Amino acid sequence: MIPVRRSGFARRPAFTLIEMLVVIAIIAVLLGLLVPAVQKVREYADQTTCQSNLRQIGLAFQTHHGQHKYFPSGGWDWFSPPNYVNGIPAVGAQQQAGWAFQLLPFLEGQTTWRAGPVIAVATPQPTYFCPTRRSPQTVTYADEYTPPLTGGDVTHALCDYGASNWEGTGVVRRYTPVKMAEVTDGLSTTLFVSEKRLNLSNLGKPQPDDNEGYTAGWDEDTIRSTARAPMRDYYVSYDGERRFGSSHFRGVNAVFGDASVRVISYTIDPTLFSYLGNKSDGHALDAGDY
Repeated sequence: MIPVRRSGFARRPAFTLIEMLVVIAIIAVLLGLLVPAVQKVREYADQTTCQSNLRQIGLAFQTHHGQHKYFPSGGWDWFSPPNYVNGIPAVGAQQQAGWAFQLLPFLEGQTTWRAGPVIAVATPQPTYFCPTRRSPQTVTYADEYTPPLTGGDVTHALCDYGASNWEGTGVVRRYTPVKMAEVTDGLSTTLFVSEKRLNLSNLGKPQPDDNEGYTAGWDEDTIRSTARAPMRDYYVSYDGERRFGSSHFRGVNAVFGDASVRVISYTIDPTLFSYLGNKSDGHALDAGDY
């Protein structure tokens, strides 16, 4: 009798409904664990880039002082574009644009710095943007400078950072530059530049504190208050109240006069925060205080 040849593979029954549901549940749990982990990794990378930007800005402040013997000023007015003397950007008290324009030669932006006001105002600087919030961005609207630059529309490159402080007690002062000797509280405990609070629902649209852009003179676009504690970005109808702030979860990144970058909690005591912004109030501070 010839044996019947059988296949070496046993036939497996199909998945039952319960097994399918179990598999789907497991996949859902894994995705629930994976997505927050990916978000945390992305935020860590973005925060690292933001801190690197601020460190470069802090070093640029130091280099500016080394070359000119004073820090960049806060400029003149929001309606004053960068001004040039015989085709060369004015410096010190004569420069009407703000600190971020004045730092361009020390942030690999010398070509833009020399290119004239229309190009300088319109050219985004990647160092001035936090990737947690947005990529380099511009807005375009009617020319409001005095005197007008074009008489038509002007494109403005924006900025995510503001200098300290609106009260006039910080290292960036309106009109007249500050010298290092005036920072009597010490560079390591004096806040120079931090992230500025913005209304995220209006990003990419002209809003009161995010329209003139990084070249702005004395204006909320580039100067912020340390009289109020920083707060997170938001989605509402008003602007950032001249506050510092960010889209980070833990707090705002800030660079101090020694080019060190630290995270300042949103829960910092407002009085303590005001001390950090004041270059010469006589309060001795320690990083552990905030």
